[in-house]
Parts: sequence; structure tokens; C-alpha cells
Amino acid sequence: MSIGELADRFGLATHVLRHWEAMGLLSPAERINGRRRYTTAHIARVAVIVRGKAGGFSLEQLREVLDAPDRPRRRMLLREQHAELERRIEEIEASKTLIEHALDCEVADFTRCPGFRRLVERLTDTADVVPLAPAEQAPPGHAGVGPSCRS
Repeated sequence: MSIGELADRFGLATHVLRHWEAMGLLSPAERINGRRRYTTAHIARVAVIVRGKAGGFSLEQLREVLDAPDRPRRRMLLREQHAELERRIEEIEASKTLIEHALDCEVADFTRCPGFRRLVERLTDTADVVPLAPAEQAPPGHAGVGPSCRS
């Protein structure tokens, strides 16, 4: 396939593929009549690079993984990145929980909601969250629990 076809397949600009070749991430394509021709091996490598970047790998880290001298070294690098992804997923889940609460909360300022404050305390594992002053309490009948307020 041509460089344009390969780039289109992954939603990339052709200069990105050229840059990856220059960096050594992608082996130079065979040239036929002066034009780069890419194979299924290139497709697989580009897929690894694209997904790796989406997963937080830097281009240098990807080159290190792809060019690892042996399987144990590659597995160690992948385990490190896997652990980082797990950490990021936990952070994203915590953010999602806070956003879902804010979306459902009936308190005008959700940051003053007792249920939201409990979530923050639980998600940050801290006891130094300042308690609500009486003037900051949720409206009557709003206990910070139930369908409009997850806690």
C-alpha cells in the first residue's frame, strides 16, 4: 500500500509516517518506482505505535519496546506501562464518579453538597477536607444520598 493509504487507514498525515521512519520506529518501506510501498508488517507496527501513543507511551518508549533485544526486556517495559495505565484508569474512574455526582446533584453548588464532599474525602483518602459550615449545608430534604446524590 502507498504511504497515503497507510496514513489514511490510521487517520494520520503522511509526514507522521515519514517522521516515524526517520526516528527508527518504522522501518523504511520498500520503494517501487520511487514510491514507498508498505506491507502488512508495517500496518501492524503502525497499529502498535498508534495504540501505544494513545496508551501514554512516548515515541522513545515505543522504540525501546519495539526494538527490545529480547522478550524479557520487552515484557518488563510492557509491565511498567501496564501499571501506569492501571493507575491512570483509577484516576479516570475517580474523575468520572465526581462528574456523575455533579450531574445528578440537586444542590446549586455541588461542591457544597455533603455527598460530594464525602466522595472527595473517600477518593482523596484524606481527613483534612474542611467540614461544611451551617450556611453551606444542602437544602432541606437533601441528605446527600439517593438517586439525585450518589455517595
